[in-house]
Amino acid sequence: MNTLVRLARAEWGPLCAALREPLPRRRFAAVPLTAGAVCLTAVLHAVHGTSWGYGFVQATGTVRAADPLWLALLRTPLSLFVPALDLPVWGALAQILVVFGVAEVCLGRRRTLALAYAATLAGTLYARLGIALGPRTPVGLPPSDAWVVDTGPSAAVVGLAVYVGCRYRAYATAGAVTAAMVAEVIVKENLAGKEHLAAIAAVSALCALETGRQRWSRARTGSSGAPPIQSCTLRAGPVQRRS
Repeated sequence: MNTLVRLARAEWGPLCAALREPLPRRRFAAVPLTAGAVCLTAVLHAVHGTSWGYGFVQATGTVRAADPLWLALLRTPLSLFVPALDLPVWGALAQILVVFGVAEVCLGRRRTLALAYAATLAGTLYARLGIALGPRTPVGLPPSDAWVVDTGPSAAVVGLAVYVGCRYRAYATAGAVTAAMVAEVIVKENLAGKEHLAAIAAVSALCALETGRQRWSRARTGSSGAPPIQSCTLRAGPVQRRS
């Protein structure tokens, strides 16, 4: 038991320390972005399921690789908060509440939103690349995937989880998330799974760039201040969402 406690402290100690002060004291006031994202997702899901709102959500928040690129880019931000109608909405809401909440407290609202969008955009752009490459390549997709409706927060959630894990040295957690996404692709190779890996690849690249910039800055100034994030790059295997 003591060994497990030590391992847990080593893995999640820095992350828990970052959460310990603001969450108990401010509660939901500490995570306005997360609270707004949860409410927006719930409202969009409810509207999407109605006869009068279905067309509106489809026109403003539904992305397909077959769409013109400018239209897909225009719809991508809202598509993050449009959960799939064939999946339980509570899953998407729980993902946003936990992962967005932790990220918002640890990283701030702006960085959390920027990373969530970057991860989602990576998945959206990968879909087009995968279809262009075709199913005969490991990272390719069949042409039929161009018509798959591509919405939901899961790519953003996966990307944020890996980034926060790397930043706070919870490497086992970040690795477990990555391994789960690789397993998803192996068990059921589809657009969603490969987009998850694209999101992981994007945030891993951002982590690596941030780490390199910090090391270069410290080497240039000769500073021995706080250590950087350290290496965040995760090997995600063949690049392959959002649920």
